[in-house]
Amino acid sequence: MYIRSYRPEDCSAVLQLFFQTVHTVNAKDYTPQQLDAWADGKEDPVLWNLSLSQHNCLVAISDGILVGFADMDATGYLDRLYVHKDYQRQGIGKALCDHLEAHAPSDCVTVAASITAKPFFEARGYRVVREQQVERKGCLLTNFLMAKILVPSPHLSSVKKILK
Repeated sequence: MYIRSYRPEDCSAVLQLFFQTVHTVNAKDYTPQQLDAWADGKEDPVLWNLSLSQHNCLVAISDGILVGFADMDATGYLDRLYVHKDYQRQGIGKALCDHLEAHAPSDCVTVAASITAKPFFEARGYRVVREQQVERKGCLLTNFLMAKILVPSPHLSSVKKILK
């Protein structure tokens, strides 16, 4: 497995992986209606490519197959992290996060973690800021705003107060 920067020609594989992962890996924590609201298979590839191209986006490749992707925006928000259902628990998510965190634009990174992903991020040192309900296509989904301080420094006192 190797990790490289996202390329526009990856978009189709990214969208396919996104849909399949949501509907398999997340199925234990969300209803079928919530899964369809989250990923209906009709995502706009032009908008996704634009978003992924504007972020620090990485893809994981194994035997020529795109098996994971993750992206972080310019504020340090980890927007998406998805690993193919057949490649779970092989260190792919960890490797993608390690790289993004190492190149984060700030000392504090945040993520809106799904119920499914929450334990993964907790194991990485992220702490829950708050549980939240997000609306997708008229359906409410639970996720958790989480944050991780990467490099402790005095100017982060306000962030540390939020995490307490």
